[in-house]
Amino acid sequence: MGTLFSSAECSFHPGVVPGIIGNAPALRKVLSRLPVLAQAEGAVLITGETGTGKELLARAIHGLSRRASHPFVAVNCGSLLDTLFESELFGHERGAFTDAHTRRQGLVAQAAGGTLFLDETDALTPRAQIALLRVLQDRTFRPLGSSSEQRADVRFLAATNARLESLVRSGAFRTDLYYRLCVFSVCMPPLRERREDILPLAEYFIARGSPASEPAPRLDPAAATALLAYAWPGNVRELENAIERSLAIAAGGRIETADLALPESPGEAGPGESSEAPRSYKVEKRRILDAFDRQYLRRLMTDHRGNVSRAAQEAGKERRDLGKLLKRHGFDPREFAGEPAGMLSHAGSAATW
Repeated sequence: MGTLFSSAECSFHPGVVPGIIGNAPALRKVLSRLPVLAQAEGAVLITGETGTGKELLARAIHGLSRRASHPFVAVNCGSLLDTLFESELFGHERGAFTDAHTRRQGLVAQAAGGTLFLDETDALTPRAQIALLRVLQDRTFRPLGSSSEQRADVRFLAATNARLESLVRSGAFRTDLYYRLCVFSVCMPPLRERREDILPLAEYFIARGSPASEPAPRLDPAAATALLAYAWPGNVRELENAIERSLAIAAGGRIETADLALPESPGEAGPGESSEAPRSYKVEKRRILDAFDRQYLRRLMTDHRGNVSRAAQEAGKERRDLGKLLKRHGFDPREFAGEPAGMLSHAGSAATW
């Protein structure tokens, strides 16, 4: 995959993407598409529930693309007034309308050479949809009050947590605009479909939210089990909030279940939210234990760079037994030989999912 880009542009591994933490199969499947999505110039529609990290994926696409050295401009479509949408998108000349006292550069021009990310695309009004369609079709735009057109040298990425297909069928969203935005499409998986990533994410948020001068609190085993059992209807953003809340409450250097302040019914999603089908006690317990095993094994093997003998010694297991456990969960020790300690990458203090 790395051969799609020169070394000057990027290096890529589907399990190590700057800004995104996770190694669950559902997430790796999405990340494995990044080289193709980044190399292409067509618009990408990113779908997924609230809090799954759609903007982070958009930033990863931009960061791996040939436009990476140019601006990434993000705009929330739901925050733009209908009457000012064209001015925001295309800019305006002085005197173009009342209160236009100075010339203003629009978002398309601000993102020149780079990427314009349109979040909450489903919130676009009919008038805004027409304006956006025009620049997507013609690749040109005209600032309000200007007599000349300008070239739109920008790559469009869009995101929504709504089902645009349903909005198209109901007539609330233009069919032609939908197909312009959906040259490529990718869906960010909800956190309940990537449970292996819950504890690594929690530990990252704990480390990030703890003072550098003090040791980070440890996650109590019961609290870890509670995190794995919860349905996370708010996805990674809800997990981040839970950890931030727990850090403010926790005492004694340990985060306990009560500190997380999770809803009383951790396996149930709220009204109108997705939820998993009920499972028996035995099945649910096995699922949670398997998720713990995968997390523990991944960290253990990463710390020892795939050396099964040293890993078995630390784990207090026979080498053969550890080998069987690795095989059962689909881990190949050779995959960890070149991975840096810490197993997952993140980008500084930025929001990193």
